[in-house]
Amino acid sequence: MRIDKYLWCTRYFKTRNQATEACKKGHIKIKGQIVKPAREVYPMDEVIVRKNQIDYQLTVVDTPKSRVGAKLVDIYRKDTTPKEAFEHAELLRNAKEHYRKKGAGRPTKKDRRDIEEYTNTDDKNSEE
Repeated sequence: MRIDKYLWCTRYFKTRNQATEACKKGHIKIKGQIVKPAREVYPMDEVIVRKNQIDYQLTVVDTPKSRVGAKLVDIYRKDTTPKEAFEHAELLRNAKEHYRKKGAGRPTKKDRRDIEEYTNTDDKNSEE
């Protein structure tokens, strides 16, 4: 079975086209080598999938005939992704939220004036 079809069947990607694009961009590796979408997958192959800044590591157990339900995915693959990868992604997510809340958009004119007032008062204090 092709790697793009396998990743689609095991629900790593929503569409087959997304799986193909990920292969073309070099986000999919088998045994440490970047692969093309048509590369065949065999049982016991070690696959690394880079998705959402997380390197998912999985071992192919078997190849499904067609796309499988979410509950049956574990029959066809063994997930060996280390917990550190998920913790690192969580740290990145929290670091982004620290500076500005999601959905807050660009700073308003009032925000800019408050920032300028704050920075200007620091300059005045250092001159004295």
